[in-house]
Amino acid sequence: MKRPARKAFLLLVGVAVILIVGCAGQQAAPSVKQSRAIAAENIELKKQLQQSSKEIETLKAQHSEETKKQARLLEACQQEKESWKNRAQQNIRDQVKSVLDAVMEDNTRLREENKELKAQIEELQQKATQEQGVQK
Repeated sequence: MKRPARKAFLLLVGVAVILIVGCAGQQAAPSVKQSRAIAAENIELKKQLQQSSKEIETLKAQHSEETKKQARLLEACQQEKESWKNRAQQNIRDQVKSVLDAVMEDNTRLREENKELKAQIEELQQKATQEQGVQK
């Protein structure tokens, strides 16, 4: 009895191992309904991926255009800044020149006036010396 029980036990263990290995190695095939659902989900995900890619491209284009626009604005602002700087420098030069011209004009006028006054002083001194000579 030992032998048939032993054979039965080995046979039972072998069948159990085959069943375990067979179940673990193979998964049950999905049903048609599940396959269709997975296919529909895949199609929807592909559409979403395409839409996202289009949005990314659109955003990249908008970003690029906005960057170019900002660069043009920056260039225009820098040119305007340079223009204002040049105008300010020219205004300063003009003001300095006008002040300098006025000072030079006053200086020339005062030199002429000094010459006239020196001449008058010299004339008065000569008259004074002549009068002293006449009084003596």
